[in-house]
Amino acid sequence: MADPRHRGRRPGQGRGFTLIELLVVMAIIATLLSIAAPRYFDHLERTRENSLRQSLLVVRDAIDKYKADTGQWPADLQALVTKRYLRAVPRDPITDSTETWRIVAPPSGEGEGMWDLRSGAEGTAKDGTPYGDW
Repeated sequence: MADPRHRGRRPGQGRGFTLIELLVVMAIIATLLSIAAPRYFDHLERTRENSLRQSLLVVRDAIDKYKADTGQWPADLQALVTKRYLRAVPRDPITDSTETWRIVAPPSGEGEGMWDLRSGAEGTAKDGTPYGDW
């Protein structure tokens, strides 16, 4: 008498999924990904923007402390690192580079050096403002 667990199958035929079952599972996965992927990329963009805002805040604070301590504006970002106001030149999270920062000179009559820092990233943020205006 044949084993009841193998009834209806040919000898040597293994268990598995049918093509229809696999297609249904793939369709469900594709639907879930189409919902989750845009949210994920939107979240990444907002994270980069928040990181840029935080980096600008920290560097501007370091510039102000440098000015208060020395009586002059720092020459560049490297001067802030050399004097240990920053550990390293920050990376612009939008451009992913330390070379794209735009240095803003002090208003006329306030000396030489770096008065402010702006991102060199092109494009606009989620709130519609250009990155370079932050």
